[in-house]
Amino acid sequence: MRKTSNNGNMKMAYPLGLFVCLFIYVAYIKWHWASATQAFFSITEVAAGSHRNQQVHSPSGTSGHDQEVFYGIMFDAGSTGTRIHIFQFAQKPRETPTLIHETFRALEPGLSAYADDIEKVKDVFKASPFLVMEDCVSIMNGTDEGVSAWITVNFLTGACTHLTVRLIILRCRHVWLVAGRDQNRKPSFTLLCSHSYLGLGLMSARLLLLGGVEGQPAKDGKELVSPCLPAGFKGEWEHAEVTYKISGEKAAANSYKLCANRVSEILRNKVHKTEEVKHVDFYAFSYYYDLAAEVNLIDAEKGGDLVVGDFEIAAKYVCRTMETHTQSSPFVCMDLTYISFLLQEFGFPENKVLKLTQKIGDVETSWALGAIFHYIDSLNKPKDPTNK
Repeated sequence: MRKTSNNGNMKMAYPLGLFVCLFIYVAYIKWHWASATQAFFSITEVAAGSHRNQQVHSPSGTSGHDQEVFYGIMFDAGSTGTRIHIFQFAQKPRETPTLIHETFRALEPGLSAYADDIEKVKDVFKASPFLVMEDCVSIMNGTDEGVSAWITVNFLTGACTHLTVRLIILRCRHVWLVAGRDQNRKPSFTLLCSHSYLGLGLMSARLLLLGGVEGQPAKDGKELVSPCLPAGFKGEWEHAEVTYKISGEKAAANSYKLCANRVSEILRNKVHKTEEVKHVDFYAFSYYYDLAAEVNLIDAEKGGDLVVGDFEIAAKYVCRTMETHTQSSPFVCMDLTYISFLLQEFGFPENKVLKLTQKIGDVETSWALGAIFHYIDSLNKPKDPTNK
């Protein structure tokens, strides 16, 4: 019997429970220059050392004397660890900021261990020399993550003036479809449409396809059976701290069709079709990238472009041969079939090109950068005198 968890080549943390943002505004704040910069560079010296899980990115371009320099620090406090992003920006008057340096470091355990006592986390950051606002520590919802990732990609592709980049993100429990309306206006991160579907992320979809219930063990330890798993397969699968016994059905003539029928059932009337996806460019992230790399549709390191129909072709092949071709995971047939149907339910035509990447200009396409910009924007907005 095999035990399968959500760890491995496609390991993903559960939806982010907590995020902490610190914004350090340096250029013209003379009164806080010494303490803030000293503390900042002490952090970056540590982060730039020979530590594991550390990345440093320096996009081309340097800051000049006519530019305002500022920093943002984002603590991504997930369930498996805390990722620390330190961004350095330069900005000329009335122009879009330029990212000139990123430092990244991952630490364990995660700050999310303190999610039930956010006040303690706030006290820690308020004791620091950085600018920390009242709302800077909070529980992050799924919609915010999707929108922040969208801001990141628009910024890194240079499209933030027109907000033309769209993206679809598939995580463990959520799937997001985020798009901006193409209008010629000054940089803004508010004019967009975003759809967040809790319960349709890849891990949640697996449980639905197996016939299980989120957060509940199978009744009387019953084995969950699916035509989307290899015939004769028996094993265990852990999801949301619950372990399930799972197995494949008996050998059938058309495993893909049986699996596709089951996927179609769970997606019926669950998502909104939109005409916009047919006519605009889309980026696809997270499990879309991981699965495409798993079956060699794209380069695992560099990413690449593919058409939506490639997922269906790969799903049919993997499902047909899963009994004779050992995959790294027994879920590959199920996962490919699911994401193929999910794209179709959103309205993506088979010949629609998707761009799959993990980095743009050597910078990770995470939500953290977009969240920094959103926070900066909130600092610049006038305060409501009635909101004390």
